[in-house]
Amino acid sequence: MLFPLSTQVTGSDAEADKAQEFSLLVLIRQFVVAMIVLDTWQYFMHRYMHHNKFLYKHIHSQHHRLIVPYAYGALYNHPAEGLILDTVGGALSFLISGMSPRTSIFFSFATIKTVDDHCGLCLPGNLFHMVFKNNSAYHDVHHQLYGSKYNFSQPFFSMWDRILGTYMPYSLEKREDGGFEARPTKEFKDD
Repeated sequence: MLFPLSTQVTGSDAEADKAQEFSLLVLIRQFVVAMIVLDTWQYFMHRYMHHNKFLYKHIHSQHHRLIVPYAYGALYNHPAEGLILDTVGGALSFLISGMSPRTSIFFSFATIKTVDDHCGLCLPGNLFHMVFKNNSAYHDVHHQLYGSKYNFSQPFFSMWDRILGTYMPYSLEKREDGGFEARPTKEFKDD
C-alpha cells in the first residue's frame, strides 16, 4: 500500500524523462513556483511562531538566541521548527511545482541562500544580493531586538512582508571600525 504511494510522490528520473521533455522553461517554471510556495509557507509559519507565545518560547526562540546571525546559525533551530518550516514547506513546494527528483537540486540552492541570509555579510558582487532584496541585511534587521516583529519573509522574496505590513525598511550605515550595519529607517527608530 505505501510503496505505490511513495513512487507516485517521489517517482523516478526515468519516469520524469518519459513524461515530459527536459526544457529550460519547464525548469525555470518549477523553480519559480517552488520559490513562491516555499516563501509563502515559511512566511506564514515563521510569523505564526513569533506571534504564538507558546511556539516562540518553546520552539522558535532557540533560533533567535542568535542576536547577530552567522552562517552556521542559519539552520540552528528546534527540530520541530525544522520539520514544520523546512520539511513540510519543502515537500509542498516539491509537490506543487511538479519537480522531478533531478530538478530538486532547487533545495540545495534554497539552503545556500538561507546560509547566505544569515552570514551577516554584505559583500560586493554577491549574486544573491543583486537578484534578491531579501538578503543578509534584510534578515539581519529581523534578528535585531527592534526587528523581531518585522521582516519574516525567507528565503527569497519580501513580497509577503510588503503586502501584509511587516516590512521594515532599513539602511546600511558605515561603522567607524569598518564594515556596515543594517539599521531601520528613521520612522522605525522612534517606535
